Amino acid sequence: MTTGSSVSRARAPRLGRSDQSAVGIWFWEIDRMLLLLVLVLISVGLIAVAAASPASAHRYSDASFQLAPLHYFWRQLMWVGVGVPVMIGISMLPHQMARRFGLMGAAFFFLCLAAVPLIGSEANGAKRWIGVGIGQFQPSEFLKPFFVIAIAWLLSLRQQDESLPVIPISFLLTGVVAALLMMQPDFGQTIIFASIWFAMVMVTGLSWRWIGFLAGGGAFGVTAAYFFYPVATQRINNFLFKSGDTYQTDSAHATITAGGLFGTGPGGGEMKFRLPEAHTDYIFSVIGEEFGLVACLGIAIVFLLMAIRVFVKLLDEEDPFLVLAACGLITQFTAQAMINMAVNIGIAPSKGMTLPFISYGGSSMLALCVGFGLLLAFTRKNPYLTRSPYVVKWSGR
Repeated sequence: MTTGSSVSRARAPRLGRSDQSAVGIWFWEIDRMLLLLVLVLISVGLIAVAAASPASAHRYSDASFQLAPLHYFWRQLMWVGVGVPVMIGISMLPHQMARRFGLMGAAFFFLCLAAVPLIGSEANGAKRWIGVGIGQFQPSEFLKPFFVIAIAWLLSLRQQDESLPVIPISFLLTGVVAALLMMQPDFGQTIIFASIWFAMVMVTGLSWRWIGFLAGGGAFGVTAAYFFYPVATQRINNFLFKSGDTYQTDSAHATITAGGLFGTGPGGGEMKFRLPEAHTDYIFSVIGEEFGLVACLGIAIVFLLMAIRVFVKLLDEEDPFLVLAACGLITQFTAQAMINMAVNIGIAPSKGMTLPFISYGGSSMLALCVGFGLLLAFTRKNPYLTRSPYVVKWSGR
């Protein structure tokens, strides 16, 4: 006689390699290691926001309205509950549909970015957000992954016609985005967009002479920003010469080192209550205080493993668009993480940059999940299908 448990096991769906359902195909094509790594970061982020939330709630409460100690944690949990399904859904898109979605998103959010000076809302001296109903979103956060797709598509056109001036056109587009960002002002995001473009252009196969020329141009741009862009002048002076207000960077350094190697334990941090933006820009310091420098090192290793995983997968990729798109997306995540960590440990000027998948923020979490969903879509592999005859091997320049 068959028992109830054995019947249940017999009826339970299995994601075998012969499963042709949408979920079954997705499960075997997706890079499960990449998915695991990003879920680890999101989980760590929820723990970190829970640790930082009491400090931020205390700082931003006033006599008329007292925030609950875990206010930011519950809100972040809500955004994760929305963002992760969005990421999974986008990762199921076929390559061509994901590319089309990325191009449409790039056009839409570029227009939103251009509209910020006209209809944007201001906070802390910067106009970076657009109000929508009862909330607001930051167009630059959403534009980043779509910008990657647009530049990847543009640069990949060179495979069809080498005479197309795709690199100068992509440079002009990046310059327009940079100009709009510096008007907000948002120097940190400008650095991210420029870094993404530079990494993608290098992948096209530029000669070392051109790479050196572009690197020199970048150094010249930063120098010019120091002399002619007040935001850059102030932050670089604060960092190099300790002139002006260095409270944020000093507090971040004191917080991240307060816990030693293994931290004070969850909820045991005291320095975090003196830290501005503990739940966003300086959450890495909160992790250092409560979970130790070992935990900070572990987070850095996860980002490194993520980058290595993507670049290893690209070694045998033949489609130039997929190479450029995946390269640009992983550059976005890792460059932003590196800048945030560098600011927290005091080796870079303060930039107001969140730590991907870990810092609190609705726009940031949703935009990052969209971007990682695209990365998962573009790194999907089907071992049972041969490559498209229309995909031509890309030799670069």
